[in-house]
Amino acid sequence: MREVLTIAMPKGRIFEEAAELLRKAGYLLPPEFDDSRKLIIDVPEESFRFILAKPMDVTTYVEHGVADIGIAGKDVMLEEERDVYEVLDLKISACHLAVAGLPGTKMSDIAPKVATKYPNVASSYFREQGQQVEIIKLNGSIELAPMIGLADRIVDIVSTGRTLEENGLVQLEHIVDITSRLIVNPVSYRLKDKMIDELVERLSEII
Repeated sequence: MREVLTIAMPKGRIFEEAAELLRKAGYLLPPEFDDSRKLIIDVPEESFRFILAKPMDVTTYVEHGVADIGIAGKDVMLEEERDVYEVLDLKISACHLAVAGLPGTKMSDIAPKVATKYPNVASSYFREQGQQVEIIKLNGSIELAPMIGLADRIVDIVSTGRTLEENGLVQLEHIVDITSRLIVNPVSYRLKDKMIDELVERLSEII
């Protein structure tokens, strides 16, 4: 019986772009794959098993070995700092992390506050700028924080900038460019190296 490669994929835009990439690399994914509401999808023809997860959880699944490989945004990898190998930049879902706020407003001199989904990245960034800030962790609608007076600034993902614009915010500083990466569990890389190397090779050819 052929070994199965378990792949953790984030739901949403990255999932759609990654599935398209796998098809271009010659992998046969069933048509219903894109619309499935299942959390685990088996593709026996390719000896693949897909685990569909929240983007922030992909690196955890790969680190703990429940997935051999995963597709994760560089933002998640910087924030989570998991023990995984990054083997390929897939060049999909390009965006960047940025500092944003209300136009014409200065950071408070006394205990400036920054709201974000990325507390580790934000802390490191402001520390490097020589600024001491209080980080407020939020899980969604980060743009609200400056509008309601919860924070002076936010650190968040920006792709087109439209969400910032619609909420009256402007980008103030560019932190780092983000794309999705192929990551591998170190033990899986030893045990399933042929399958993983073939996947990396086929994807590399079309990127």
